[in-house]
Amino acid sequence: MTLVNHELRRGRTALLVWTVSIGFLMAVCIFLFPEMKGEMDGVSEMFASMGSFTQAFGMDRLSFGTLTGFYAIECGNILGLGGAFFAALVAIQSLAGEEKEHTAEFLLTHPVSRNRVVAEKLLAVVLQIVLLNLVILLISLGSVTAIGETFPWKELGLLHLAFFLLQLELAGICFGLSAFLRRGGMGLGLGIAAMAYFINLIANITEKAECLRYVTPFAYTEAADILTELTLDWPLVALGMAYGLIGIAAAFWRYGKKDIA
Repeated sequence: MTLVNHELRRGRTALLVWTVSIGFLMAVCIFLFPEMKGEMDGVSEMFASMGSFTQAFGMDRLSFGTLTGFYAIECGNILGLGGAFFAALVAIQSLAGEEKEHTAEFLLTHPVSRNRVVAEKLLAVVLQIVLLNLVILLISLGSVTAIGETFPWKELGLLHLAFFLLQLELAGICFGLSAFLRRGGMGLGLGIAAMAYFINLIANITEKAECLRYVTPFAYTEAADILTELTLDWPLVALGMAYGLIGIAAAFWRYGKKDIA
């Protein structure tokens, strides 16, 4: 587990920055809820009449006047985008970083197989994602309790689970791509996460693009669907996990054959 510990130490600053940033923004939104609660009915009606824009974010089926609706729209977007960017960045730089930082020539001279290198780096990526989500969940729980509200575990628990699965899928895909890169690929990781987000918006706006839901993990994180049906879209989740596993399998295959500079 030496490599896992090394990866966690190397990524601790980024993990801390992203966790604090996402958690702080979500806490600010939660603390604003009591002040805005009484004014949200009019806002909900206004958003509900904005056509395609409303459909894109699912605001026609959620109420800003309730904690779950407000949390899903405001905090959900922060955690969705922030978590997706973090997972993509950590994964896309994992294997490519060995060549970029010229540490591969030191690492691969030790009696450790390439498969073990990939496995431990993958474990480090997953652990960082788990830590990010656990801390953010605790921050959210503390913030909701601080404003005198009851944390709706079933609804918001499902929402957090959906975003966690989204991050795992993106991490798996970017981890696979990382094995094909010789540099960090930061821009590529951010681009993939952003593209997945906007593809989902397009799929929500028009029924003609509904097929795009099958290629973006944001499709199974739709707060309106989760809060109204109290379940995840498990076929979409299974498809997303399959994409992630394909990326991981590609990482093991490519890294094992790669001519590392």
